[in-house]
Amino acid sequence: MTETAPPTPDRKSPSPRASSVDMHVGRRIRLRRTLLGLSQEKLGEALGITFQQVQKYERGANRVGASRLYDLASALDVPISFFFDDMPAMTQAPDHHPQAALHTGLSQNRKLFESPFQKGTASVFSDAEASLFSRKETIELIRAYYRIPDPLVRKRVLELVRSMAPESTTDTSTG
Repeated sequence: MTETAPPTPDRKSPSPRASSVDMHVGRRIRLRRTLLGLSQEKLGEALGITFQQVQKYERGANRVGASRLYDLASALDVPISFFFDDMPAMTQAPDHHPQAALHTGLSQNRKLFESPFQKGTASVFSDAEASLFSRKETIELIRAYYRIPDPLVRKRVLELVRSMAPESTTDTSTG
């Protein structure tokens, strides 16, 4: 009787688990799409893909390749770095090297990329504050605010809202 060797496992599993980076990029795609008032179908049409594929990107079920990320940035009118804004500093998939190990040699001398809402690798928003940007009410408020054509009226609306809110101990802006 001859013994057969167990089947060799595929190097690539048929359904890889989404990494936290993929899920973060997907949330950022969804955030920008909803801020622009685009449906998944409309974004898919702009990219030449189905709305189901857009759904998979937004859930982080499918990874977004470099050329698709470039297309998404163009369609959503944002820089590519937008998709990585507010990402936790040490986010990594189990099969990746720690981030610190990647920053050797010439990369040690590079300046960190910063968004207006980020200082170094840390967000200026707490997790609770950052989650407000994905709420439907927040998006509707932002859209309505920017539909006000007169900048002076917009400024007065902002002053009105600020006057109605309780005083914040962390707000250092002067308007």
